[in-house]
Amino acid sequence: MTDKLFVTTALPYANGPFHIGHMMEYIQADIWVRFQRMRGAQVDFVCADDAHGAPIMIAAEKAGKTPQAFVAEIAAGRKPYLDGFHIAFDNWHSTDAPENHQLARDIYLALRKNELIDVRTIEQFFDPVKGMFLPDRYIKGECPRCGTPDQYGDNCENCGAVYQPTELKNPKSVLSGARPELRSSEHYFFRLSDPRCVEYLKNWTQDGKLQSEVANKVREWFVEDADGKTQLGDWDISRDAPYFGIEIPDAPGKYFYVWLDAPVGYLASLKNLLTRRGENMEAYLADPARRQVHFIGKDIVTFHTLFWPAMLHFSGRKVPNNVYVHGFITVGGDKMSKSRGTGIDPLRYLEIGLDAQWLRYYIAAKLNARVEDIEFNPEDFVARVNADLVGKYVNIASRAAGFIGKRFKGHLSGDVGVEGRALLDTLRAHRATVEELYETRDFGKAVRETMLLADRVNEYVDQHKPWELAKQSGQDAALHDVCTVCIEAFRVLTIYLKPILPALAAQVEAFLRVPALDFVDTQRALGAHQIGEFKHLMQRVDPAQVEALFEPPAAAVPATPLPGGEAIAAEIGIADFAKVDLRIARIVHAEAVPGSDKLLRLTLDVGEGSHRNVFSGIKSAFKPGDLVGRFTVMVANLAPRKMKFGVSEGMVLAASHADDKAQPGLYLLEPGAGVVAGLRVR
Repeated sequence: MTDKLFVTTALPYANGPFHIGHMMEYIQADIWVRFQRMRGAQVDFVCADDAHGAPIMIAAEKAGKTPQAFVAEIAAGRKPYLDGFHIAFDNWHSTDAPENHQLARDIYLALRKNELIDVRTIEQFFDPVKGMFLPDRYIKGECPRCGTPDQYGDNCENCGAVYQPTELKNPKSVLSGARPELRSSEHYFFRLSDPRCVEYLKNWTQDGKLQSEVANKVREWFVEDADGKTQLGDWDISRDAPYFGIEIPDAPGKYFYVWLDAPVGYLASLKNLLTRRGENMEAYLADPARRQVHFIGKDIVTFHTLFWPAMLHFSGRKVPNNVYVHGFITVGGDKMSKSRGTGIDPLRYLEIGLDAQWLRYYIAAKLNARVEDIEFNPEDFVARVNADLVGKYVNIASRAAGFIGKRFKGHLSGDVGVEGRALLDTLRAHRATVEELYETRDFGKAVRETMLLADRVNEYVDQHKPWELAKQSGQDAALHDVCTVCIEAFRVLTIYLKPILPALAAQVEAFLRVPALDFVDTQRALGAHQIGEFKHLMQRVDPAQVEALFEPPAAAVPATPLPGGEAIAAEIGIADFAKVDLRIARIVHAEAVPGSDKLLRLTLDVGEGSHRNVFSGIKSAFKPGDLVGRFTVMVANLAPRKMKFGVSEGMVLAASHADDKAQPGLYLLEPGAGVVAGLRVR
């Protein structure tokens, strides 16, 4: 029976570009998915942008954009990362999509029907200046334990204490600097402490769905205190407006906490994919043969192993079959930090010419099935790529392909002899081992197993020395067999490495003139097959390139400010300016223009003994009655312009920002006190 898989990775928060941690997770999941497909499984591999929450709302406000526009801009920058590192998601969606709104509401309503939603009044800090309740991370103050100033509202970075924001001394809002006020508000809670949830999660978390170290850690939540209570408390799932998110049904002004609707994004992305394919999601998930698998980092275990499965189960939905957790990627034992010059910018990695497959290989060589951090060591990176990929693996093909092409017109030998068959049989015999290592996500062992096989092939090459056979008369058959064994062995090794090196495998398939390689192809020989011309497959890493990755970020050069949001116009001479006659004008009368949303009709005295009629697009900023009697500046020698409302005999001057939506405002130029109509502006 064909395996059927629904696979996801953790949703990235849509407040910035991908970092190396994202890429490590996506590479890990992508390798596993590619392996599954190579052994014949049906896989749907989806992800989405986590698009809601106060941080995005606040960041969008600072950027002068709507949250939707802000998120869309972030989402538009995802593709170069995913394509650049050969991450092959079947669908990329957003938690702000209609599917997610509907599914989140449906799940909530099912939980409410199951009597697992409570409404309670709680006290929380409110910013009186911003007019909003403050998330914990937007409150700072003195630690209530050690007194360290400028600590966040949930934990102290100095002493490690965990506390409620209301415990902070001298609290202040990060957003406005104002002292927050305690105010009451109704909040909605998912009753995770309900005995039904506790009992279900005790079983679900301990029956093999999680890695042993994750299961052991999660078990701590179920330890009972003297009163028989566990640490599994009820979960606050609501936030008050203003908030960018999904409004709770029948609760105006209340929104789902971002962590409720974020994992629903897995299902929403799947639904979007299935809808486009014309498939029914309920039937799809109801298939008992379907496995639902999540790849996540160790920092979000609680949400994915407690809240998420409980939400799904008690809303009548399929729960994950497995949640696979990984550690962080580190440098010198510390999490990567771009600001400290110890971070890898994925796009910079590509821009300076480093091969994405080098990083895929290096990460794979470090990964195992446990929740362990992996260390990026630049010297080790260079050594592994150059020694393993180029020196051991690619070199096998380069040592033999030239002889096959030149001496045998690209044709492989139909019979490679006893010794050659024995070597190839040895390589094929490791198929089951390699497959099992991929299945259990022990990629590091799969890599080591493959490189040990490459060593055997290279020993065979060194023993038979094709470069010497090529010089000896009467050794063509031996040369043909040895080189054919090399190409056949190279093909088997390529199959074992294909989940990690998809682009290189595609090049090899083109060179060998074979269809896409799967694991079953290890069990047969190409025989008397004609291959193509061998072309360079992979170069060695230049250590200088890797060093460039860790150069501290250059200090930002402040851009030349654009006054009023636009550049100064092209330079003119004094003679050009002298052509413009600017005069002081008194507004004698002002009135709206019937049929126009923008124009006011101004009657102006410019000291000529008669009045001028001028149409001005300032209706949005001024009431006609407020303008009468005011002085302004006009272009007096502008040629009269015939409009459908009449003739305009000049132009009054007003100032505005280039982007009137981001910075609205229209300001009529007004001279100082003492002026009279008709004075020229010089």
